[in-house]
Amino acid sequence: MTIIVAVISAACFVQLSFAVGTSGSHAHLFSNEVSNISFPNGFMWGYASAAYQVEGGWDADGKGESIWDYDAHNHANWFPAGQNGDVACDAYHKTEEDVGLLVHQGVNTYRFSIAWSRVLPTGRIDNINQAGIDYYKDLIKRLKENNIEPLVTMHHWDNPRAIEDDGGFLNASVFIPAFVDYATLLFEQFGDDVKWWITFNEPKQICGGGYDYGGFSPQTLSSGRGGYICAHNLLKAHAKVYRVYDEKYRTKQNGKISMVIDESWNEPASNSSADIEASERVNLMTYGWFAHPIVYGDYPEIMRTRIDKRSAQQGLSESRLPVFTEEEKSELKGSYDYLSVNMYTTVLAAATQDFPIDQISYGADISVNTYQPDDWERTAADWFRVVPWGARHLVRWIAQTYGDKKGIIVTENGYTDNGEVLDDLDTRGRFHKMYLSNLNDVIYKDGVNLIGYMAWSLMNDVEWYAGWLTNLGHYHVDFNSENRTRTAKASASYYKHIVTTNCLLDSCVPTTKKINL
Repeated sequence: MTIIVAVISAACFVQLSFAVGTSGSHAHLFSNEVSNISFPNGFMWGYASAAYQVEGGWDADGKGESIWDYDAHNHANWFPAGQNGDVACDAYHKTEEDVGLLVHQGVNTYRFSIAWSRVLPTGRIDNINQAGIDYYKDLIKRLKENNIEPLVTMHHWDNPRAIEDDGGFLNASVFIPAFVDYATLLFEQFGDDVKWWITFNEPKQICGGGYDYGGFSPQTLSSGRGGYICAHNLLKAHAKVYRVYDEKYRTKQNGKISMVIDESWNEPASNSSADIEASERVNLMTYGWFAHPIVYGDYPEIMRTRIDKRSAQQGLSESRLPVFTEEEKSELKGSYDYLSVNMYTTVLAAATQDFPIDQISYGADISVNTYQPDDWERTAADWFRVVPWGARHLVRWIAQTYGDKKGIIVTENGYTDNGEVLDDLDTRGRFHKMYLSNLNDVIYKDGVNLIGYMAWSLMNDVEWYAGWLTNLGHYHVDFNSENRTRTAKASASYYKHIVTTNCLLDSCVPTTKKINL
């Protein structure tokens, strides 16, 4: 899950094809109307999780150290006291119980990540940990036996520490071949049973948070530079993995591969052309930073133009944004089998003057004023306001900008509170109802090929540096008990109703629409 929103700022003028309201209308976040049309038959309903956040067993059975393990043991003050992933939800030892919860909830998909350092303790192919392989084989087997499709993330922020010690994402000669070897191992070991793959989760957070503006491990920060280098190498690694699958595995395994990109929808603050331009700029330089290369083969033109220009004005001999070779562009173009988005909130985007040229940062490169009005409904996280209509606007924009023929999946969405509230129907339950009503509208009113929705998350977990002080689970976890007892919240029952009936209300108008996967 995303736990930080970069402060970014603001172009390429593209007229949005939907009407935007004046800033005053943005106060009305909820409609009293909820869609009464059933979601399409075959819609992918599920939960999402990440290895570090739920598994525990940080060094069990030969697992190697990840960058988050390293932080927990060497920078304990970065976490609330004792609230780290050493034990987490102890999912490593509770596979049968947790699959049972998924079965009870009636979902047909489970998105989880494989911990790279659990299967390759040093991150390299010459040291395979069979116990780690066996753990994931058992999980996948249990899911398949219960007709739950695995949606597997290869990298959910948790680089092996040994890879990071050699430069991590900033060292292309180390990271790219190591990741390709790792992905190839996963195809070999699990590909006959896994048909849905994700290479990287939230690369903007990996690269911006980990190597540029901060907030994420490994905190190797170089403002306005590190994030772009990281992203460049990450995208090249993704493309190579996609092509390896094409060449060696697709014919036999018939799977699908993508990367998960997160985005807070950037709504124009007004109907002015300047604010509409600013909104488009920030969406292209956030979601488009990664979507443009995998769809079209290169960075968005506005991103290329702005960073090249600012770099020259800063007296640099070359742009801070690296350049793909023609061969790399060819590898990248079309390197996805579906599009995805992790979504939580919305901000307003207002035009402003370009930031001073001596500011070398990702935010200054964008130069847009983004903010959330004080009267928007708050959650337990400062950055997270509840804005259901933003979900519809975001998915529609993705379809308009990148196409939807291959399908779009919402790979994360959920509501955060302090994790202790069990009677959460009027908060978390209402959140899912209203966001999903808007997503239902994007299917039936906007004609977008939205094929799935993964709620974050099945259970309370370790929210990275926030520990378990805030949480989004449908099941409470007692982190003070040795057993890590799971207890259903009211939202679990409501979400079960949705996924087992395709309906947000007590009854819905049936549909003949069917998802073709």
